[in-house]
Amino acid sequence: MGDSFLEQLIEDSAFLKAERRLDTELVDKLILQLNRIYPQILSDKEATKFRNLDVPASVRVGELLAHLRGKGEEACKEFYRALHLHVEEVYYSLPTRLRLRDSLDPLAYPRVCQQRHVMNDRGPLFFLGCFSVAVGMTLLYYYSEAKLTRGSRALGMAGLGLKKKAQEVLIWYTEERLMK
Repeated sequence: MGDSFLEQLIEDSAFLKAERRLDTELVDKLILQLNRIYPQILSDKEATKFRNLDVPASVRVGELLAHLRGKGEEACKEFYRALHLHVEEVYYSLPTRLRLRDSLDPLAYPRVCQQRHVMNDRGPLFFLGCFSVAVGMTLLYYYSEAKLTRGSRALGMAGLGLKKKAQEVLIWYTEERLMK
């Protein structure tokens, strides 16, 4: 990584200012964290200034980031710590975090490719086989013992397109019905 927290904050500033997930409540949590835990980074007077609800959250974030850059490396480090603590999903979406994740060894951490439509490993024939079994079971239920015996012939025909085991069950059921 090699970048200092100050350099990372400069790079991430545009992203943080535009981030919609940093609403008023979360910005206040970050400010209070820095004020209460590290009063040398953010004094009470400065925290009050940054918590002004009349100013939009994106503007307050921009002013806070400019203030932290002026305070130095330790202030930037504590901001990242507070961000990680309170808004973890934003923290992991930062450009510097994404760059770090992408630069890791690809063999140790294989990339997960997100596809719009993911098919299972078995393919379309497996789906058709399962669908055929479901249709066969539906037909078995539909043409149960209370129905007419002509339905059993339809079951025998339905077994033609199925796998061997399902076909044997349907044909056995058809033969049993014809014997009665």
